[in-house]
Amino acid sequence: MAMAVAQQHRESSTGSINKHLDAGKYVRYTTEQVEALERVYAECPKPSSLRRQQLIRECPILSNIEPKQIKVWFQNRRCREKQRKEASRLQAVNRKLTAMNKLLMEENDRLQKQVSQLVCENGYMRQQLQSASAAATDASCESVVTTPQHSLRDANNPAGLLSIAEETLTEFLSKATGTAVDWVPMPGMKPGPDSVGIFAISHRCSGVAARACGLVSLEPTKIAEILKDRPSWFRECRSLEVFTMFPAGNGGTIELVYTQMYAPTTLAPARDFWTLRYTTTLENGSLVVCERSLSGSGAGPNPAAASQFVRAEMLPSGYLIRPCEGGGSIIHVVDHLNLEAWSVPEVLRPLYESSKVVAQKMTIAALRYIRQIAQETSGEVVYGLGRQPAVLRTFSQRLSRGFNDAVNGFNDDGWSIMNCDGGEDVIVSFNSTKGLGFTSTHSNSFPPTGGILCAKASMLLQNVPPAVLVRFLREHRSEWADFNVDAYSAAALKASSFAYPGVRPTRFTGGQIIMPLGHTIEHEEMLEVIRLEGHSLAQEDAFMSRDIHLLQICSGIDENAVGTCSELVFAPIDEMFPDDAPLLPSGFRIIPLDSKSGDSQDNLIAHRTLDLTSSLEVGAAANHGSGDSSSSYNARSVLTIAFQFPFENSLQDNIAAMARQYVRSVISSVQRVAMAISPSGLSPAMGPKLSAGSPEALTLANWICQSYSFHLGTELLRSDAVGGDSVLKNLWHHPDAILCCSVKSLPVFIFANQAGLDMLETTLVALQDITLDKIFDESGRKMLFSDFAKIMQQGFACLPAGICLSTMGRHVTFEQAIAWKVIAAEENSVHCLAFSFVNWSFV
Repeated sequence: MAMAVAQQHRESSTGSINKHLDAGKYVRYTTEQVEALERVYAECPKPSSLRRQQLIRECPILSNIEPKQIKVWFQNRRCREKQRKEASRLQAVNRKLTAMNKLLMEENDRLQKQVSQLVCENGYMRQQLQSASAAATDASCESVVTTPQHSLRDANNPAGLLSIAEETLTEFLSKATGTAVDWVPMPGMKPGPDSVGIFAISHRCSGVAARACGLVSLEPTKIAEILKDRPSWFRECRSLEVFTMFPAGNGGTIELVYTQMYAPTTLAPARDFWTLRYTTTLENGSLVVCERSLSGSGAGPNPAAASQFVRAEMLPSGYLIRPCEGGGSIIHVVDHLNLEAWSVPEVLRPLYESSKVVAQKMTIAALRYIRQIAQETSGEVVYGLGRQPAVLRTFSQRLSRGFNDAVNGFNDDGWSIMNCDGGEDVIVSFNSTKGLGFTSTHSNSFPPTGGILCAKASMLLQNVPPAVLVRFLREHRSEWADFNVDAYSAAALKASSFAYPGVRPTRFTGGQIIMPLGHTIEHEEMLEVIRLEGHSLAQEDAFMSRDIHLLQICSGIDENAVGTCSELVFAPIDEMFPDDAPLLPSGFRIIPLDSKSGDSQDNLIAHRTLDLTSSLEVGAAANHGSGDSSSSYNARSVLTIAFQFPFENSLQDNIAAMARQYVRSVISSVQRVAMAISPSGLSPAMGPKLSAGSPEALTLANWICQSYSFHLGTELLRSDAVGGDSVLKNLWHHPDAILCCSVKSLPVFIFANQAGLDMLETTLVALQDITLDKIFDESGRKMLFSDFAKIMQQGFACLPAGICLSTMGRHVTFEQAIAWKVIAAEENSVHCLAFSFVNWSFV
């Protein structure tokens, strides 16, 4: 009896007796039965698995349990597993929220200290103003941070370097968590649950400074390792070399570092830094990496190459990384620089005098990169084509680095400028020593008798939103690119064939297919493969595909995002896309120079696109525009273009002439697009104004609706759209795709509503270059030509269901298409032809 009681107590204490309510009865399982059920569940968790049923039948210990009771046990087992997973997830979220709350409390304490200091300064200044006898003010409360002079100390002495390192640590911590710098919130960065972190820029300090803090799910040592490798995440860092490293007395390390930075344009020299970097651990367990400039030359391994750089100054900056309970770290980032703006042209100085630019390029980029690595490590990020995130990230970095190398053209890389008279708008340089980036395992190595040629230029753009322009260049490559030039570069890389373009004439079919590979966590940069469809015009190669593949990165196309520039960089690549593929990057970089004049203007401009939407929101536009003289986009930006071409020595002059002419042609095309985009010009970007001063769009909308009613005897719009602005607004938002084309021998589209632009996958700027025959296939063109006479005679025609093509090469089906003549009321003549595609959809 005692043994039975002990056995029953043992089963109860280990939780081996589970009770389930089944038809009003409690079911009791033994330890052996529970273990058997757990084994079955572990092998076959799915309830409908035939294997589970087989295992249950084969297990003798489960034979005396009813199937319904076993089913109930498995259901409860799944519920318990879901509860455990949910509890684990909630614990992780709670740990993250606790860490964020701690971070916010610390930020609040810092702000309170800053407010107290400002109150102290305000009271002190008030006393000075009230005192007539005060001849000068005491700057003891000044929050400006100045750089200590280290020239009196021996920087070659380890003791002197340790003293500098300790001072650097103190000053850095006072910026990261104290009030040494008057920080103000970063404009445009809205805090929230999806935000990367908290960002601020300097308001009153020497140089330019930015600060960020956030929570990252990586260990402090891993974060420090990543951030110290600046070339891996900072795209403008060309190289970083540690010349000397020795241990400090407190377990830290001191390093003397020489760093080179790329120049973002061809109009200014690059920058370099000679700094001391101090890595140590604080008493509270926090890891600190702080850095500051040293006096002296520190010219690096090649003093002659340093002549292409301007020595800039890094004031105490760095990273404070604190471990969190339960994993992860809280990181504080401070970047404080003096970029020597005197050495650049006047128009570019905003790039070197803006704390916001430093925040965008360095501080925010560092935190985003760490967060990206953390998500990739945890498996939250999934990329296409089976590529590992590290491989795709390497491709993006190689594209960016290759483009920066082309823009800067450093002598120590082998670049030399070709002969020019000094008045050339396009700079052509060549490199006979640098290969295309082939690895030793690649079969097609670059021939020793050739090299790389680069044609580059920079130009100023007025009142052009960079995001809109880069988005147009990405989506409408045929508007500016020459397919034969792309074919030449692709063939040179693919088969080591450096023939002059035009030997094998190729026709571009107009098809461009964008295949996404991956993107950063906030979609500020995308990596994609572009396939351009082409066919040879030579008779013997008529059936051979001449498709071209480009590997491309695109960034800064979101008008609502806060970014330092917009870029489109691409390089021909083999369709097999090997990991060691050679890359010869070319592309565009657009950097805004002037900040906008106010938050209200930011909100108005942020939603401007290449369509009519902004002008159709009459009420919102009127509210924003009233009493605001800055209601239009009024900013400057600098556009940098660089195209690289492989060449053989015997064809160097020919390729140089072709490259110079090609870049000029691209510049001309970009200028044409920029004028169309600019709100200050004759721009479809703003659309037709809904005012008495610009009645074109409203007049055309009335003509379209009146002609439809006249020819078909019914109304195109609903009855409440009686006139005025509502006609254009209702036509713009009509669910059917409505397009208008000119009445010419080769009809060209002149207008489309929102559905029409969506169907063609284009914009109003590109719409004007699309002919009517391009959107139909062969059968559709035959049907249209057969009914064209009918349209002109009776005024309209109904086309049966069919298929048309978008500008991106996708097929679009429609149930019916109605075509009618649009009559100009004043002239009583045919103004254009209108088409309405009913119930269209992509195949």
